[in-house]
Amino acid sequence: MALKEGQRVELAGDTRLTDSVEVSGVVIGFLSLAAGTTGTIERVTDNQDESEDVREYERLKSLLDAFGLDMPTESRRQLEEKVASLEPAWTAFQERAPHVSVRVRFDNGFILDGADEAVFVPASTTQD
Repeated sequence: MALKEGQRVELAGDTRLTDSVEVSGVVIGFLSLAAGTTGTIERVTDNQDESEDVREYERLKSLLDAFGLDMPTESRRQLEEKVASLEPAWTAFQERAPHVSVRVRFDNGFILDGADEAVFVPASTTQD
């Protein structure tokens, strides 16, 4: 699901926010947000990290595509070899699914930042 800022969402399942809370050595519980808790998306962040090899592949491949035919034969061959050596990094980058995280301000005042988009569904539009 493509999330966007300002969109109303709700938690798809119970979401545990803390480890066990202890008071005087006695575990008294933990803090969770219940499934169906609604809020508004404040920020959407695409966390797809490009490595230096991926950026270099993009740069050199663009150079080769744009000017390769006009380059001296030896220079073009060296550039083609360099692009070929970077292709595994580019292929791995292409195969990774993008990781999108969001910051949601819930109606109860809690803010959940850096949460994976998969834990949210569009908020129900029905009113009780």
